[in-house]
Amino acid sequence: MSTADPLSTHAAAPGPAGDIVARATRLSKVYGSGDTQVTALDQVSAEFRHGEFTAVMGPSGSGKSTFLHCLAGLDSMTSGSVQIDGVELGTLKDRQLTRLRRDRCGFIFQAFNLLPTLTAMENITLPLAIAGRKPDQVWLDRIVATVGLTDRLAHRPAELSGGQQQRVACARALASRPAIIFGDEPTGNLDSRAGTELLTFLRRSVQDLGQTIVMVTHDPVAASYADRVLFLADGRIVDEFAQPTADAVLDRLKHLDARTRAN
Repeated sequence: MSTADPLSTHAAAPGPAGDIVARATRLSKVYGSGDTQVTALDQVSAEFRHGEFTAVMGPSGSGKSTFLHCLAGLDSMTSGSVQIDGVELGTLKDRQLTRLRRDRCGFIFQAFNLLPTLTAMENITLPLAIAGRKPDQVWLDRIVATVGLTDRLAHRPAELSGGQQQRVACARALASRPAIIFGDEPTGNLDSRAGTELLTFLRRSVQDLGQTIVMVTHDPVAASYADRVLFLADGRIVDEFAQPTADAVLDRLKHLDARTRAN
């Protein structure tokens, strides 16, 4: 008897606002063994809902990037479970996991990862082309309008500013209508003006397009664009608050840094 494909029920559009898109349950990640063993994540549990922008912060070595990578299926977990769009990552084979990341996740990193020989539009639609899928033209037009690069779509990356390249990367992440977008320091290589433009775009994608975003950042100003902030320290979630301000985030980070140094 054949086993049903856990990805066969993929919907083209995200679910209603408030639905849980991703969930980590008692997620742990351990590197090494014996005297060299390091616990990067220690039974972390969290939920991420449709139409919500979450920032993940913490001192250096707190486990925030490891958490994002395990949640996104980019790194394996030692124990616990992760679900994305109702699919348990631990049940997937490598090919299925690759397909889930391609179809249901969007990724934005510090490096723009654009192909230099392709135009902005070709870079935006590249993941769909690889998957053999035609873009939803109405959705694509909406993304292009939101990202504000309508007059630059025929340009190659070398002809675009850093901020414009990162907005192309954002549009690429949104083009397949993913259930969730993961950002790992997406403003890290941008100046303040370009960073503000990018964060404004991400905020609009949540408000206007119903996107779900999980973003690791060290920047309190960037975190203030989110609906809530999760704070990690020593591989655990130690605090969370909604409607963050840059000042409140900075105060909390100072407290966590002081505690980390004391330990």
